[in-house]
Amino acid sequence: MGTIRLRRFIQDMTRLVEAGGAEACLSQGASLLRQLVATADWLPPAFAEAGPRYRQYLLHCDPFERFSLVSFVWGKGQRTPIHDHGVWGLVGQLRGAEVSTEYRLGPAGTPPRPGRRDSLRPGEVATVSQATYDIHTVENAAPEVSISIHCYGGNIGAIRRRSFDPETGAAQAFVSGYANDTLPNIWAGSPAA
Repeated sequence: MGTIRLRRFIQDMTRLVEAGGAEACLSQGASLLRQLVATADWLPPAFAEAGPRYRQYLLHCDPFERFSLVSFVWGKGQRTPIHDHGVWGLVGQLRGAEVSTEYRLGPAGTPPRPGRRDSLRPGEVATVSQATYDIHTVENAAPEVSISIHCYGGNIGAIRRRSFDPETGAAQAFVSGYANDTLPNIWAGSPAA
């Protein structure tokens, strides 16, 4: 059943993206992601390995880069810098726990101000959007490895984004890339659905 779950999510998300509209991707996509992260049996072990810093593994990228699906693997105590996305996004907690802290930029030279703080537990889904909640930090809130599954409205590992200095708010461009050089075979294990 493992790869079938992943394949179905990719197929359903592709249909949703083809229908158009970020709002539909956020609302209906959240329901699809909630189903995917309800169990963890579908994620291949190679895409769940922790490292000396958090890892972002590409699981799928739409051929037209309309959406990508990644697993984030967090070791104990690991966190991101303050950063933005520039596209809509869905975050589903697969294992462990995470805390996301929203930040708002102030006048030049001032620290970004923390805002809403959300905790995610297995099976829960949160959204990020340029219109509402785009700048944040994420940290592992569990004493063990945590894994979350993210779906973004673009090829997130290739998008030029920004990180922000916690003292001055100064922006620095970055491209996150991916930790892996292979993709999971979504067609393995059973005939095509």
